[in-house]
Amino acid sequence: MQPTSYRSTDPSAQFRRELEADSSLLAKAEAKMKSAATKPGWPKPPAAQAFHGIAGEIVRAIDPHTESDPSALLIQFLLTFGNAVGRGPHYVVEGDRHCGNLFAVIVGDSSKGRKGTSLRLVLRVMESVDPDWTRNHVTSGLASGEGLIYAVRDSDGDTGDRSDGKAVELTGVQDKRLLVVEAEFTKPLNVMERNGSTLSAVLRDSWDNGDLRVLTKNSPLRASEAHISILGHVTRGDLLHHLNSTEASNGFANRFLWVCAKRSKILPDGGYFDVQEITSQITQLRAVLHGGKQSVAVPRTDEAKAIWRGVYEKLSAGKPGLFGSVTGRAEAQVVRLSLIYALLDSSPQIREEHMLAALAVWDYCEASARYIFGDALGHPDADRIRNALVANPEGLTRTEIRDFFGRHKTEPQIDTALALLSDSDLARRETISTGGRPIELWTATEATK
Repeated sequence: MQPTSYRSTDPSAQFRRELEADSSLLAKAEAKMKSAATKPGWPKPPAAQAFHGIAGEIVRAIDPHTESDPSALLIQFLLTFGNAVGRGPHYVVEGDRHCGNLFAVIVGDSSKGRKGTSLRLVLRVMESVDPDWTRNHVTSGLASGEGLIYAVRDSDGDTGDRSDGKAVELTGVQDKRLLVVEAEFTKPLNVMERNGSTLSAVLRDSWDNGDLRVLTKNSPLRASEAHISILGHVTRGDLLHHLNSTEASNGFANRFLWVCAKRSKILPDGGYFDVQEITSQITQLRAVLHGGKQSVAVPRTDEAKAIWRGVYEKLSAGKPGLFGSVTGRAEAQVVRLSLIYALLDSSPQIREEHMLAALAVWDYCEASARYIFGDALGHPDADRIRNALVANPEGLTRTEIRDFFGRHKTEPQIDTALALLSDSDLARRETISTGGRPIELWTATEATK
């Protein structure tokens, strides 16, 4: 290819002249490129299998009376029940116990997603089932890791100091079920950015095993066998603005189910859901909670094992970018979801239908994560270059990429960003011979599905 057939002028020089003439051009160019970048569409509703059993019956009973998204109703019901049942029932994976505690974030494109309404309806159902749990084990306010541990603390002898210097003994918490609701999920994200914050690490331990500990200067604070669930609400824009690359990549984000939710219908006169419509389901749930708190392993049937073997490779396969980071615990999430469906059926085993229900929920959460995070990598420079390449399908030279940043990025910084894009199969490099110094041309590739 001859140079004249590739570029008839020097676009990088022209770009620099335009930058000098208009200092706001870079911001305008980036906005145009972001709007041109493609992203997956809104996820399709969960498959019918997701609405298996009592969970589906309750969602179908509530749905005509609310503008809330049925997907949000379903997953919040699964989460609340999974906390109320406690950490007794579990599934064992290589010696690790997986209980029914889930973390989830309901994400809307705007504040009109009826996220809070859906939770209030679910809690109304749970209040009829277990009023003690609703009154005493649902809270909000993730201000610190220490505060979360204190809410489910052990009694550990001398664990505090009075103003007169004498030690006092903290009374331990006996029932360590705890659902923490964050109506503004950006608040704990902001807390985690503070120097010295322990919140992220404590939340990760809460999801993993419930054994929590933070060493303070004067005394240790600990909790053992806590059963903590987290439910957050947020808009997509706020989430992307506040979720930093560290929390996306350190395992914090992939402990959450990411759930897209939007207004399902318009009810100008509102709706009214009466729990008397589900009296039989309430009775069944009370019986499930009463008999389901024993510490017992719940195995899979042979049919469920066959389904698991068929999907395991796909679930455990790594995916690139930020999307891959936030969905990196697919196997464990499906395990917990299938356990919850089995418990709702009062089944001593995880059966085929429980596996299919769990997989349907996970498919929706995965599609939601793809919509929310797209093919972003969580690396600011790489993501900006990716947007620029998508907006310029003919490609950009290395010089144009450098000039795109107004020459404010060093060569090593650009090298790192381009290497990340290449390793993630989101961009490819082509070397074009010119008879002189070769041109390095970068083009966007289609995101890996």
